Amino acid sequence: MTQVSVTSVLPFLVSKQLLETIRCEDGHPFNLNYHQKRMNKSLKTLGFKNSHNLTEHITPPDQKLYRCRIIYDEKNINIEYIPYTKRLISTLQLLQADQLEYTLKYAERNALDTLFKLKGTADDILIVQDRFITDTTIANIAFFDGRDWFTPKQPLLYGTTRARLLDENKIIEADIKPSDLDQYSAFALMNAMIGFNEIKNGIISPIKGAHDVI
Repeated sequence: MTQVSVTSVLPFLVSKQLLETIRCEDGHPFNLNYHQKRMNKSLKTLGFKNSHNLTEHITPPDQKLYRCRIIYDEKNINIEYIPYTKRLISTLQLLQADQLEYTLKYAERNALDTLFKLKGTADDILIVQDRFITDTTIANIAFFDGRDWFTPKQPLLYGTTRARLLDENKIIEADIKPSDLDQYSAFALMNAMIGFNEIKNGIISPIKGAHDVI
């Protein structure tokens, strides 16, 4: 893998509305218990005692593949089913954003959308915080050293697929710096919709110049 340079951005404010994205196929939601755990934890983190029972709310319209998009807060929940088309990603550009805050899956994504515009000709960006690699704008990441898959110990967002794969001992947490990338031969992206998706002949390339985003 190519060693990369970084650039910087300034912090953004986010709203208190939260988001869950759940894969629904054959009339069933996938990984539901992990989404429920994250929803409960997110609301608790924001100081709320009550949550929503996802089992009672999710009713896919048919057997097709959908991205179930859930916008919620402590009182309200809104669900829509969007036919899913996979976004192809094979190239990433590293971008430093030390002050970006996205530990909860907020519906407000203006900061990530602004950063995404700095990707140049790559398919997405790979965010660095405090010298360590975290996530892309839509997925957690893992790196293969020829034997094991390693995922950043402190991701930007603790994803549900990442949590499941850690519980299944299929990936290992590690601190990963940009300077470590030459130790790995491949990378994979993971989120609720794509599962664990190994990228064939993926490239992580440098960014020219520096940008500040307000």
